[in-house]
This record gives sequence, structure tokens and C-alpha cells, in this order.
Amino acid sequence: MASTKLVLSFIITFFFIFLLLPFHAASHSDSQTVNLSVYYEALSPSCATFIVQNLARIFDDDLITITNLRMVPWGNARVNKTDSTTICQNGRDECFLHKIQACAINVWNDVDKYYALIHCIEFLVIEGRHSDWQSCFNSLGLSEKTILECSNNGTGAKIQALYGYETAHLDPPHMFLPWVVVNNKSLGKDYRNFTTYICNEYKGKVQPDACKLHPPDNVSSIKEQNPFHPV
Repeated sequence: MASTKLVLSFIITFFFIFLLLPFHAASHSDSQTVNLSVYYEALSPSCATFIVQNLARIFDDDLITITNLRMVPWGNARVNKTDSTTICQNGRDECFLHKIQACAINVWNDVDKYYALIHCIEFLVIEGRHSDWQSCFNSLGLSEKTILECSNNGTGAKIQALYGYETAHLDPPHMFLPWVVVNNKSLGKDYRNFTTYICNEYKGKVQPDACKLHPPDNVSSIKEQNPFHPV
């Protein structure tokens, strides 16, 4: 009887998480949008640098108009099997910022808003001032109320659980961070060149200016360029 209740509880919880998260997968038949997924850690210098200095280019030359940008804050975090708490590679502050960013992604469901917040926080990380993360809400003119509620009422932890599951089931598994994936294909060490891969995957008729500067023929195959395999 107890076992049945446990299974039922798990199913209900997973179903709740499924309903909670926005549907990220793009409809290729409708818009030909290319999925760009970024798996990262909030306090990782390499991740912060990529988000601030490289990924921000996605908003240049209308590249974002053909891209479904998915930010997945989890990285090398893990769940403590003893008490089910999350342990992050760079400490408790990182776990907290993961929840804040995960809540922003899912509560706002607006790439302009949540990327602006993530960009601001990661800029502070680079400067060694991540403890000033709340200043980002003020500087961007965004309300923090719903985000803090999400973080404090357990919703953020449930979103994080799904991000953890997704990260753990990457194929091939991530070998370093940030780990960048375009339409379910890893870019490996060529992750900074994401624009070329997006343009190569895009099948729409109207190309943004970014793709005119990066002809799709520059990349023949993501798989051929990055032959990583699970280890």
C-alpha cells in the first residue's frame, strides 16, 4: 500500500512539473525555428563569459527571430540521495542563482526578459559581485516578486529537478561547460560558433542578416565536426 502511494505521488509530481514548464520545443513545420540549448552553471567563469560575450550576439542581426533559445541552469549539480538536497559544483550561492534563473525562465516565459536578467547576473559573476544579483531587477526595470515567490515556495526546486533530469540524459553526455546543443546535436568545442550551426540548420525561406554573414555551407554536419561519444 505504501509503495503504491509512493509511485502515485511521484507520478503526480512529475505531471505537475510537466505542466509547469513552458513548451520549449519549436514547431519546425510552422516556423522552421532552430532550437539552441545552453547547459551551464551560474558561477562558472567559462559559462559567464560565454553568456555575456558570445551568446548575447544571438540578439544581433535578427538571429533570435529564427532561434528558440533554451537556457538550462544545472551543469554539474547533483542530488544528495540521503536528503534529496541539491549540491552544486560552486556552492550554495550557485544553487540559489540556478533557482532564480530557472524561475525567471519559466515564470516570465519571455526570452528578452529572462535573458536580460541572466546576462546581468552573469556579468556580475565575471566582476566577482554575484551577491548583488538583486540589483539586476532594478537596473532592468523588472519585478522580482513572482520570481522570489517561485524560488521560495518550492516551485523553483521542482523546475530544477526537471533541468537536472534533462542534463543527466544528454546524449552524448556533456563533457565540459557550457555545453551547447543545436537541434539536439552537440557542438562540442566549437560552441562559440553557434551562429553558423543555427544558420546551417535553418530551413526557412527568409534568412536573417546574421545568416547572410555565415553561409550555411560553412558547416556540413554537426556530427562530423564533433564526433563525441558517451564514455
